[in-house]
Amino acid sequence: MDITIAQEQAGTQCRLSLCGEMSIYNAAELKPRLLTCLQDAESLAIDLSEISELDTAGLQLLWLCQQEAALTGKIFTITATSTAAMESIALLRLEPSFNLPPM
Repeated sequence: MDITIAQEQAGTQCRLSLCGEMSIYNAAELKPRLLTCLQDAESLAIDLSEISELDTAGLQLLWLCQQEAALTGKIFTITATSTAAMESIALLRLEPSFNLPPM
């Protein structure tokens, strides 16, 4: 249930590397952090390569970031995915929404 966030702010870009479970158990804690990064930068890039579980709450957070970026003229990208993260994204056929190649 623990998630680790490594943040790097470089000018107008915020890069986050998430590690652990991105699930309902930490969604409430993670949401303000993601939205703050998106608010404070012109783009938010998230690395999900170390995510061990991605449930629907985690997918909703990613979708929220995608929608918020679109509404505010900012850029949201997922730079890498773990197998677990990609399986969840592919299960709901969200690859095109996140500009990811099909599984």
